[in-house]
Amino acid sequence: MKNRTIIIVVAVVIILIVIAFLTFTFYSTSSQPAPQSTEPVVSAQNLDVPWAIDFLPNDTMIFTERVGRVDILVNNTTVETVGTINVTQSPGDESGLLGIAVDPNFTQNHYIYVYYTDKADVNRISRFVLNGTISNETVLLDNIPGGPIHNGGRLKFGPDRKLYATTGDADNSSSAQDINSLSGKVLRLDPNGSVPTDNPFGNYVYSYGHRDPQGLAWNPSNGILYESENGNIMDDEINIITKGGNYGWPILQGNESAPGYISPIDVYTNFTLAPSGIAYYQNHLYVAGLRGEQLRVLNLSSDDKTVISESEILTNYGRLREVVAHDGYLYITTSNEDGRGTPQPGDDKIIRIKV
Repeated sequence: MKNRTIIIVVAVVIILIVIAFLTFTFYSTSSQPAPQSTEPVVSAQNLDVPWAIDFLPNDTMIFTERVGRVDILVNNTTVETVGTINVTQSPGDESGLLGIAVDPNFTQNHYIYVYYTDKADVNRISRFVLNGTISNETVLLDNIPGGPIHNGGRLKFGPDRKLYATTGDADNSSSAQDINSLSGKVLRLDPNGSVPTDNPFGNYVYSYGHRDPQGLAWNPSNGILYESENGNIMDDEINIITKGGNYGWPILQGNESAPGYISPIDVYTNFTLAPSGIAYYQNHLYVAGLRGEQLRVLNLSSDDKTVISESEILTNYGRLREVVAHDGYLYITTSNEDGRGTPQPGDDKIIRIKV
């Protein structure tokens, strides 16, 4: 009798545990949204080093190929060339047609802006009219030091509707500390090419002490400006850019610090990521890695100023050049045809991921 009672009690306990488990599972799963697909989709392929992406007001993508082509991507499937620009570009170096940005008032004036290396082996920022094709070039800023390496090249309009550009040190590291030089900087321009009256040094320089800054992205809710920067071999950096800030190169790099210099919020000291494009989306930073051949996702603190954790995603596509967040998707370009990668079938590509 005693044994029978024990068996009944044990059975009841097991049944209650099973019921509790099933109830918990039901409520916990039903209260969570269904996960969205993050499977990458190739939107365009057989491109020649697609470098930068922006979007027109009708959500049509416009992008650059480093050989000098400006293209649009119609319906995320069909590439159409809307213009070519004469550039200096050689396999294996870092020059050519680089950044692109769409004017915030595009519907009124149809302007796009590009950053490219011209025949004199210097970089320039120009404005074009886009009306079916690009035309009417207006050079806004010329003679930005350039060369085979460290050209920077990212162009972005900020929330303040000013045009920001990254410039590399063009293999002249000391120029990064010279606030009268255009190299090794984040520059800030009015859309007509003039110097904004509230720039910190009375010229185009917004921040300095950069080696080869490749990416810019803003948090739209609080205006924080993030930048990605290639270090010397390693020591690649993710920085928060402040007006007039000195980021140390070549005096300091990576985790080194000293009074008067701004330290990065993230440094890669164990491997070479070679970060390029960077995008902000919902409390995360997404960083495209060239030599690292990966897209990294950085989870930020509640104030968006500290990296809490990070991981790698999209690791099977080789060198990644650009990442842009737009309308709930990430758009990423590969850069395997740039003379430093191993081309895969269909390279180079533009890849789309739902986030």
